[in-house]
Amino acid sequence: MDLLTTLATFPNVAPLAGLERAWTWSQGPVLHFAGAVTADGRRLLQTNQRGRHDEELARAVLAFARQHEGALLGEGRPIAAVGGFSAAGYDFDAVAATAPEVHGHHRTQNPDLTAVTYIVFPAFDTEVSGRESLEEAQARYRKMLSPAEIDREAVPFLKMRFDNPRTGGGSTNPGRALAHPRMLRQEIPQLEGTPGGFVEGENRTGKVWRVSWDQGWVLRVAEQERRGLSLDEVLDFADATLRECRPLEDPEDS
Repeated sequence: MDLLTTLATFPNVAPLAGLERAWTWSQGPVLHFAGAVTADGRRLLQTNQRGRHDEELARAVLAFARQHEGALLGEGRPIAAVGGFSAAGYDFDAVAATAPEVHGHHRTQNPDLTAVTYIVFPAFDTEVSGRESLEEAQARYRKMLSPAEIDREAVPFLKMRFDNPRTGGGSTNPGRALAHPRMLRQEIPQLEGTPGGFVEGENRTGKVWRVSWDQGWVLRVAEQERRGLSLDEVLDFADATLRECRPLEDPEDS
């Protein structure tokens, strides 16, 4: 596929100022796109914005993605992220990329283009573990992160399972599954006075913790157990654990 020829056919296409081999295009007043070809000219890095449009942010995302192609477009990872990104006026601190099988953009009009397109977007370094399965990456991208919304808030990575004998609530999956962080704040308080119930969480670094009730709150992390905590202290621990970060390794920097 000749990417440059294909890009020239996009609606309202124009060069993206300040970045070589990069363009912007749009569909109506709501959907705005920008793209840049990779160093080898064989793949397209594309960023999408819905609603409020900021060309400077799009340029910064694409420039950062180009600098870290090796980490973002690695084989076998449906979603990846690299930390260290910044853009004036935003709290984003990472850029993430999704593989073609995750996003499916251009699938209807140009499936050949889909196969060489990676959607990149400004992100938070708490949001991507790098260990997601294809199905998990699709769920994060399509349902949980709203990557085209540039005013969005962080949605930290969380896998969770729980069981509450009193309410009858609990996980239906055999292990921990992706969940929105608000579920922790919803389910943990429901454990009070309920022996035998638990809420178990896993953050993006793979750290696992469990909260239960045994004549008071019990917090277990690895082999350590803490008792005598208040509910607020338990919730604060869960929130802080979801915000824990570790630098995402970039093979180009190693």
